[in-house]
Amino acid sequence: MSLPATHLSAPSPSTSTRSGSLLSAPDFLHAITELTSGSALDAPELVQIIATARADGELRETLCQMASDLRDRIYGRRVFFRGLIEFSNYCANDCFYCGIRAGNNTVNRYRLSLEDILSSCQAGYELGYRTFVLQSGEDPYFTDDRMVAIIQEIHHRYPDCAITLSIGEKDRASYQRFFDAGANRYLLRHESATPEHYAMLHPSELDLLNRKRCLYDLMDIGYQTGAGFMVGPPGQTAEHLANDLIFLRELQPHMVGIGPFLPASNTPFATEPAGSVEDTLIMVALTRLTLPAALIPATTALGSLDHKGREKGLKAGANVVMPNLTPTINRKDYSLYDGKICTGDEAAECRVCIEGRIRSVGFDIDLSRGDHLTYNP
Repeated sequence: MSLPATHLSAPSPSTSTRSGSLLSAPDFLHAITELTSGSALDAPELVQIIATARADGELRETLCQMASDLRDRIYGRRVFFRGLIEFSNYCANDCFYCGIRAGNNTVNRYRLSLEDILSSCQAGYELGYRTFVLQSGEDPYFTDDRMVAIIQEIHHRYPDCAITLSIGEKDRASYQRFFDAGANRYLLRHESATPEHYAMLHPSELDLLNRKRCLYDLMDIGYQTGAGFMVGPPGQTAEHLANDLIFLRELQPHMVGIGPFLPASNTPFATEPAGSVEDTLIMVALTRLTLPAALIPATTALGSLDHKGREKGLKAGANVVMPNLTPTINRKDYSLYDGKICTGDEAAECRVCIEGRIRSVGFDIDLSRGDHLTYNP
């Protein structure tokens, strides 16, 4: 699929920070202190913070430290584990950045059976995990009835565990059925809160207004809801990132997933440069300051871009990791982007590795459900 040239050129740092000059150190510290205190900064103010943090490594470190300190005051040094089960890599959508997009004919497609999913849950339960994240492409095979049966069986076998879904856009009635069956949480990244930029990343049949409608429905039903976005995809500007922060402030989600854009082979963005670790850490930190009690993962994408990426994410305010429970025979085929780490480790090996990494930077392991502070079962 060919795209207009505007889809395929990422802005340079100089063109992505159009709003005014950089902040002085005192003004930068004042601005992020205001953000921490709950002030609703506008887009130009947020753009200046982002631009200044990009330009000044010392101020960027200060920002990350403030975010880490804020997280510590709320959650301590605990890092919550979620066991990830990628149960289908079929997808009906053709998002331009995604390695499992419908139009990628090189993908080795798979679907896990109910028995495979339950076996993965059992492995995770034995490792101590008390949250299971069921993630897939938007696969029409998994009808509402099939999903309800899966959710009910997991809930029946593991009543002390949280069930998180990440299966895309649905109508409100479907979300309600999943919730009634026992699902507690739902992850649905908004990807970009700027309509024009959202349209650069997705085919025309996907619409930001519907994406937002899904998120507000999930919040209203009672899910612990996760939004989020990539950092550094083609066409993204500091203004777009500021809009993402403003949308998060309005939505008030319980969870926010933020990771760098990583190109995937056989997609329209295959030759685009990856997002940066530094920009991703800036946005993790600013999200922590904007939503102090949010549950924010140190993402696999960040660890794939930098071998210390997840540790850096934790030090910038993140407090969740998602070790993989997907059967190793399938794991490499859930390839949203190139160079994904941890595709060959057994579940137990994955836990040992990530636990060691977490402890090495002074954090504690928390294997509880790890609910948001406002959750009231």
